[in-house]
Amino acid sequence: MDHHAHSAMRSPQEVMSHGGDAGMSMDAMVQDMRNRFLVAAVLSVPILLWSAIGRQVLHFAVPAPFGLRDDIFQLILSLPVIGYSSWIFFDGAVRALRARTLDMMVLVAVAIAAGWTYSVVVTFRGGGDVFYEASTVLCAFVLLGHWLEMRARGGANDAVRALLDLAPPMAIVIRDGEQVEVPTSELQVGDLLLIKPGAKVPVDAVVEEGISEVDESVVTGESLPVSKAPGSALIGGSINRNGTLRARATRVGSDTALAQIVKLVQEAQSSKAPGQQLADRAAFWLVLVALIGGTLTLIVWLLAGRTFSQAILFAITVVVITCPDALGLATPTAIMVGTGLGAKRGILFKNAAAIEAAARVQVVVMDKTGTLTKGEPEVTEVHVEHLSEQEVLAFAAAVERDSEHPLAEAIVRRAEQAGADHHSVTDFENVPGHGAVAMVDGHRVVVGNARLMAREKIGLDGLATKRDEMAADGRTVVVVAVDGRASAVIAISDAARPTARAAVEALQGQGLDVVMLTGDNRATAERIARELGIKEVIAEVLPADKAGKIGELQRTGKKVAMVGDGVNDAPALAQADLGIAIGAGTDVAIETADVVLMRSDPFDVATAITIGRGTLRKMRQNLAWAVGYNAIAIPIAAGIFEPRFGLVLRPEIAALSMSGSSLLVAVNALLLKRLKLPR
Repeated sequence: MDHHAHSAMRSPQEVMSHGGDAGMSMDAMVQDMRNRFLVAAVLSVPILLWSAIGRQVLHFAVPAPFGLRDDIFQLILSLPVIGYSSWIFFDGAVRALRARTLDMMVLVAVAIAAGWTYSVVVTFRGGGDVFYEASTVLCAFVLLGHWLEMRARGGANDAVRALLDLAPPMAIVIRDGEQVEVPTSELQVGDLLLIKPGAKVPVDAVVEEGISEVDESVVTGESLPVSKAPGSALIGGSINRNGTLRARATRVGSDTALAQIVKLVQEAQSSKAPGQQLADRAAFWLVLVALIGGTLTLIVWLLAGRTFSQAILFAITVVVITCPDALGLATPTAIMVGTGLGAKRGILFKNAAAIEAAARVQVVVMDKTGTLTKGEPEVTEVHVEHLSEQEVLAFAAAVERDSEHPLAEAIVRRAEQAGADHHSVTDFENVPGHGAVAMVDGHRVVVGNARLMAREKIGLDGLATKRDEMAADGRTVVVVAVDGRASAVIAISDAARPTARAAVEALQGQGLDVVMLTGDNRATAERIARELGIKEVIAEVLPADKAGKIGELQRTGKKVAMVGDGVNDAPALAQADLGIAIGAGTDVAIETADVVLMRSDPFDVATAITIGRGTLRKMRQNLAWAVGYNAIAIPIAAGIFEPRFGLVLRPEIAALSMSGSSLLVAVNALLLKRLKLPR
């Protein structure tokens, strides 16, 4: 029974996408749901005013227009609600019954149809009160909940489009010595590509001529540009920083690394089981109670000698009250408050399933570059010998000031922060992949790696040990030599975000396991992990393998959240039970994730999980109230206390009590605003 229930319970948007509105876009479906709600809400107001509740409880005394009877006027106003607004419930109920299950759609459809049909019969045959307002108000409330839920859905197609947009639409191919611009989609394996500075690499290729630095961060997550020379592999979608390259295409079309990432995102998104709404789980049993209870009520009262009109009145009241607005609103109201609480703190939950998933997370996997770290190189240590630190920084910055290399920019920033002097530069020479040489106020200054020092025949002497220590710690080391003598070594690395350690401690304080997952080398990853207090590190993982690592953790039986910011994280974000994107990350990561942290603060991960847990707790409380309400109300509605105590619950009063139940649910949800969040 549960298997059928879970396989057939569909949300309204799923019903629409599989029904007569197949092919409708998500935006169109949201607008359609809004229109259905507005029709039901607007028409329910006059129906309520001209109902028995409006006359007797609200003391509304205005005659129905055009000389119509109140019940005829209500019937006319209810027709659009039943024929248009409620259609989605009837269609969903038919589909559920065909699948031999009972869900929320069946429950709502039975209550609306039973109440409205009985009212129509009474309208034309006489002999009782009508309660059109119960059917229309119920329809409006449930549609409101589904509309609010649908507004946050979608994004999968946008994520895939954003991934595909990383590849440039056009590429330059060299044919017969001539440069020809052709669409990237027409490239073939073996084509000779010309990749100019600043251009994107169109497809996977191997460098044949030229030396350059290539920014692969959008694809691999590596924060530092990678040196490329003849024989080096290029990844489609990466960006050529400075030199001109000629490269031979090795993989094109669906075979490129970027295309494989797209495929992984699509597969992970389609295989992710949607969060089953708690209301739908309770609805199966509640439908049984409603249908069986209503039928038994009718039979018992007929056997007791009551008229059919009296018996059907009790039966309809049972069906109406067994489908309270509280159940339809129990989840959406808590979700509304929870998402609002997150939005005020820059935490965007994309759907209700994301909040429920956040509450169940047991392991948080965090990408390193751009998530736990700033995603840009920074000077972390300067070790000098015969010159002062300010003098070394002044010389190095003078040489590097005209360079666009990220390492050079990091050195210049550090020199500016230290207040180093500005020097004039002559005879500047850039040595691609090694560094630069220049004359600075009469001094020959060499700034670069160990290979450049070897070329210049400059020994590191006492700095060699320190350079090796820095390199072993996973940091990039730049040597500065002045007048043929090594003067300093500068360590450059991707520094941790200011709140990263506090974020890890907050998550661990919530009983969560924190894991670092990165494509960077193990030495760099372990250094950052030590700084932040992370015990488990998974390093040197290729983009295509990240989703697999998430899958391995999931197979241990734990619920896994993935926090990332780059294209390389997209498959893992989609594979995880909860994908969390840092707001400053790529559009792809943001579209693929279930939660977006707009402030780009990893500490907000702990806040998001706290909100998820608090919201799920309120959802459960609301559902418990909705079920408990029915346990009390059904016996009264069935007339059990009528013979002895004269206690009868009329249908219109049942509809009013549903509103009271909904009010309690709303108030309980609002208490979520007092949730204590991590600081």
